[in-house]
Amino acid sequence: MRVSRELSGGAVARAGGGLPWEITLGDLDRAAFPMLGALDPYCDAVFNHRQIPALLEELDRLPAERGGEWVAEVRALCEVALRGPHRYLLFIGD
Repeated sequence: MRVSRELSGGAVARAGGGLPWEITLGDLDRAAFPMLGALDPYCDAVFNHRQIPALLEELDRLPAERGGEWVAEVRALCEVALRGPHRYLLFIGD
């Protein structure tokens, strides 16, 4: 996970961890969590400044058993992305 300036720009911030996919998002209800449901362990996903608030709201509603350190990392990266213009939150798949 990282925040980049422009889509092809350099990283502004990075998170060291990853998502334990099989216990966090693998079977998440995509209708209830469309932003988190867009994440795929094999593909990249990009969130812009208009989508990040919806992502943060979904993290607020995420059941505790699906949380963990990754949630705090995503929140921190969201805040970095929202602090400057032309920043994107990227989830990098395998």
